[in-house]
Formats: sequence, structure tokens, C-alpha cells
Amino acid sequence: MKDVIKIIIICITWLLSHSLLAQDKFITQTGYTKFFSSAPLEDIEAHNNQVQSVIDFTKQEVVVSMDMQAFEFDKSLMQEHFNENYVESEKYPKAIFKGTFTNGSTIDPTKNGEYAVAVEGTMTIHGVTQPVTTEGTIIVNGPSINAKTKFIVKVADHDIDIPKIVFHNIAEEVEVTVDIKYSPLNS
Repeated sequence: MKDVIKIIIICITWLLSHSLLAQDKFITQTGYTKFFSSAPLEDIEAHNNQVQSVIDFTKQEVVVSMDMQAFEFDKSLMQEHFNENYVESEKYPKAIFKGTFTNGSTIDPTKNGEYAVAVEGTMTIHGVTQPVTTEGTIIVNGPSINAKTKFIVKVADHDIDIPKIVFHNIAEEVEVTVDIKYSPLNS
């Protein structure tokens, strides 16, 4: 009887560990995004640590959603202008990216390592959806996944108007940096 119990425990342990290794969906509620604008009179930088994202390695897809009001600036007046005058965050509260890995490399979330990825998708900001193509890195380290990328967003592409009076303060292109740490969806 003891041998049967041992075999059952070994089988259950193997099944549980195998199902954890086969994990293909990862999620976060606390991803990080930064944007940086360099203009002749002033650099502007804002940080957001409340980025939600899901990555599905079986479908080779990623979705990222960020609350625009969660961006924090060094100067409160910049934050107020960003939310009220530029992105109109009460009317357009979220920025959303939906993309697919396109470089054909298969990421194995069970094998530690660094994977170069190309991602193609759409970014919706200020109610306007535009295509986005970027390259990044996915780092697998045990049960956690870290995704990193950097790309440029043209403000005019999302119908965000920059008044001529502040033209020298705000750049027409904004550099976006993404650094997201994921955990298994079913953990």
C-alpha cells in the first residue's frame, strides 16, 4: 500500500510540475513604461508603473494597456497639461498596444535565456490607432518573464495638438521605453 501511495504522489508531483512548465500565458498589473521628449527648451519625462499586460506564447501575442493618468512627471503642472490639454485622459483614459511576434523565433518560456523579438501591431492613443513595429528582448528567468523594448511615437499621428506657443517645449516625437516583468497567469 505504501508503494502505491508513493507512486500516486510521484505521478501527481510530475503532473503538477509539468503543467507549470507548460505555462504559456503570463500577466502583470505593475509593468513599467517611460516616455521621454527632448525639445530645444525642455526635456520632459514621465513614468508609469501601473501598466497591465498579457503575453501568450502559444499564439505569439501581446497586449499592453496603460492608464494615461498614471504617468507621473517631475512637475505637477506638466502632469496637469499632459492629462487635460494633450492626451485628454478623461476622454481617452487608456493607451493600448496589441501585437504579434513576427520574426518567426519561438520563445520557450520553460528555457532560461534571452530572446530577440520583432513585434508588429497597433497602438491606440488619444482615440487614434496607428501601426507600430518594434524590436525588443524577452528574458526568461525561471518562472518569470521580462520584456523590454524602445520605440518612437509621433504625437501628430495620434491627433495630439501641440500649441505653437509651446512648440519649443514639446517634441514632435516621443521615445517610449517599456520594461515589463510577467508572472505565470495561473500562479
